[in-house]
Amino acid sequence: MEDWFTFDKIDTGTYIISEYRHWEETHCYLLEGEERCLLIDTGLGISNISEEVKKLTDKPVTAVATHIHWDHIGGHEYYQDFYAHEAELNWLNGEFPLTMNTIRKMVIDRCDLPEGYDVNTYKFFQGMPTRILKDGDIIDLGGRKITVLHTPGHSPGHLCFWELQRGYLFTGDLVYKDTLFAYYPSTDPQAYLASLEKIAALPVKKVFPAHHSLDIQPEILSRMRDAFLQLKVDGNLHHGGGTFDYGDWAVWL
Repeated sequence: MEDWFTFDKIDTGTYIISEYRHWEETHCYLLEGEERCLLIDTGLGISNISEEVKKLTDKPVTAVATHIHWDHIGGHEYYQDFYAHEAELNWLNGEFPLTMNTIRKMVIDRCDLPEGYDVNTYKFFQGMPTRILKDGDIIDLGGRKITVLHTPGHSPGHLCFWELQRGYLFTGDLVYKDTLFAYYPSTDPQAYLASLEKIAALPVKKVFPAHHSLDIQPEILSRMRDAFLQLKVDGNLHHGGGTFDYGDWAVWL
């Protein structure tokens, strides 16, 4: 399990924990306050993220997922204290719409697996959160407050996390540089547009996505919003609408 995770430091008390050995290149974010920490997403679960987090902080850690997909909750098993949105509680209780066989295939797809790793032991995390989040909730870490934004589109209970004090926006799978997925049944292209309109209105200084390139600027928020608006005008903002390429990002509807 050596070197599965890669670390980047954003500032004092804010870290990126990345999984570059998997094609999804998932990023998790550790935010440290004076009293406790928030771990936004816990990755694929191929390697134990909690052991890496302990190297960065000795404060208690609460886990939260931008949404309940396997590549964002894989390390939730190490955190009894975790938060989730109400719209995806059923996915934490046996109702995720994909089979374990399908998920396991995706977990090991285009992946430099650790030596000896057995994907047949892979589980989709299940459990009941210690707190159910809703839009506008504040997570107080002690001297550091994070605002919860309900941003459905990619998934029903998708969340972005907004730190006004620093101008940081953690966008999960709503915004990243690559092909955005809005084609499967649990996605909602119209809600996706509304969520982009919501976050594009914020005074964002830095965007932190859940996948791929970290070289991403706040201007992409308004570009994505405008592209989705045009897709709506053109009558393409629906499932089966097509795939649209905008250079440094695309969307599959």
